[in-house]
Amino acid sequence: MAARGGSSGDGMTGALEGIRILDLTRLLPGGFCTLLLADLGADVLKVEDPNGGDYIRWMPPYYGGDEERAKGTASAYFLALNRNKRSVKLNLKEPSGRDTLLGLAERHDVLVESFRPGVMDRLGVGYEVLRERNPGLVYCAISGYGQDSPLRDRSGHDTNYLGLAGLLGLTGRRDGPPIQAAGQIADLGGGGLMAAVGILAALHERERSGEGQFVDISMTDGSLAWLSMVIARYFGERVTPRRGELELAGGILCYFPYETGDGRWVALGALEPKFWHNWCDGVGRPELKDKQFEHPESKAGQEVAGVFRERTREEWATFAAEHDCCLEPVLDLDETLGSDFVAARGMVIELNQPGIGPVKQVGFPIKLSRTAASIRLPAPALGEHDEETLDEVRPPVAERGPEGAA
Repeated sequence: MAARGGSSGDGMTGALEGIRILDLTRLLPGGFCTLLLADLGADVLKVEDPNGGDYIRWMPPYYGGDEERAKGTASAYFLALNRNKRSVKLNLKEPSGRDTLLGLAERHDVLVESFRPGVMDRLGVGYEVLRERNPGLVYCAISGYGQDSPLRDRSGHDTNYLGLAGLLGLTGRRDGPPIQAAGQIADLGGGGLMAAVGILAALHERERSGEGQFVDISMTDGSLAWLSMVIARYFGERVTPRRGELELAGGILCYFPYETGDGRWVALGALEPKFWHNWCDGVGRPELKDKQFEHPESKAGQEVAGVFRERTREEWATFAAEHDCCLEPVLDLDETLGSDFVAARGMVIELNQPGIGPVKQVGFPIKLSRTAASIRLPAPALGEHDEETLDEVRPPVAERGPEGAA
C-alpha cells in the first residue's frame, strides 16, 4: 500500500483533487483543517496579510538560517501545518485586495476564515457578498464561540473554550486542580476537525443542490461535543459529575495510570471484567477481582498501586504481552515517535523543504486504500505564489488596453 502516512506523491489521484480552497485562517485550528484537506488532494491557497502573513510563520523553534526566516519558512510549527499549500499576499483593507479576493472566490469551492464574527463583513467580503459572486461557495467560519452567541466578540484560546465547555473542569485528580491536556482539544478537535467535517458535508450536499452554504464552527461547541457520553449520563441521572470521579477520567482503579518501580508509568484500561480478571490472575491477586470499580484512592486502589510498584515499566510491558489485560506503557514523546507502531502506520514522514532539507512531520492519520494522502508541495514562502494567483484573476490582455493598462 503506497504512502500510508502521506509520505510522498505517488501518481495517485487525491480524494479531493479538483476542490479549490481559499484559506484566510491563521495559527492552529484553521491551519489544521486545511492541512487535512490539502493532504487529501485539495488545492489550498493561503491568503495572507502582506505585513507578516500567518502569525505562526514567526514562532520558534526554527529550521535553517536567516534566509528561511525572512521568507517565513523557518518555523517548525508553520512547516507542520502548511505543506501542500500555496501562498498569496492580499491586503483586504485595500480595494485592490478585496477585488482580487472576490475574483478568487468566483473560482474556488471553499473559503475558510477564523476572524472574529463580523470582521469579514466589515472588510466588504463577508458571506453574502461572496455568495452573490459564487452561489456554490462553501464558506466556513471558525471562531471561539460561534457567529450568533452572546460571546461572539470575546477573545479566547484553547484553554478558555475547554473551560467554558466543562471539559477542563472534569480533567484531573479528585480534589486537585484542573489539568490542561497536552493536545489542543478545542483547537484541533473542536475546531479543525469539526470544520473539515462541515466543509465535506456541505460539498457533498452541493452535488445535489448546486448551492454552497455557510458553515459556522464554534470551538466551544466542538469541545462540548467531546463530552457526549458524560452529558448523556448527566441528563439521565441529573447528578453533576466531579473531577476525578468519572469512571473514564480517574474514578475507577481498573482504568487508571500507575507508577512503576522505576519511577515510570503504565496505563491500565481493564474496563471489561475479563481483562481485569486476567490482570488479577496474572499478578496472583484474585481477591481483587470484585474491587474493579472502586476508586483509585480506596484501600483496594492503594493495593493495586503497590502491585504496580513491584515491577519496572519494561517488566510490565512483558507482562502485558503475556496477559491480555489492556495494559500499555506511558511513553515519552521520543519513545512514541521512534516506536515500531508509529513506523508501521506511517505516522512520521519526511519531506524536503527548500533551503532546509529533510524535515520530519506527523503523517496523515486517515488511511485510504485507493486515494491515499500525499505530499505534493513544501510549505510556501510568504507570497510565493503571488504572480500566478494574480494572473488568474487579471482580465485577458485584449481587455486591459494598451500595454496592459486597465
